[in-house]
Amino acid sequence: MAKGKDGVLLIIRIASALAFLYHGAGILFGAFGGPRAAGFATFTHTSLTVAYLVGLAQFCGGLAMLTGIFARIGALCIAIVMVGAIHLVHLKNGFDIGHGGMEYALTQLLIAIAVLFAGAGKFSLAPKKIANW
Repeated sequence: MAKGKDGVLLIIRIASALAFLYHGAGILFGAFGGPRAAGFATFTHTSLTVAYLVGLAQFCGGLAMLTGIFARIGALCIAIVMVGAIHLVHLKNGFDIGHGGMEYALTQLLIAIAVLFAGAGKFSLAPKKIANW
């Protein structure tokens, strides 16, 4: 049973990590046609500093989720970003993602909270000293 749970955690971590690596790389580096930090700051009406922090939280959080190294810290970063995304962008549009709603952001928030509580599981690249971070 423990192996099954750890395998499920790995799958969930990978699914979430891919999305955040993608979005974070778009903000930080303009990868995949992303807006870069300046474009993100303009779109969200925030400062360039906030844009870089969001990009770093998404990219590094995604990397932490993928590898399992500091997965709980990465999950916390992602959770904070998702609360901000829901509050600043999606909440006013309701639930339906087809109308810009919070459906996807809420799902990612709940995944991040689950990893925050559960940790990375057995399938992690983290050394034993930091395995529960």
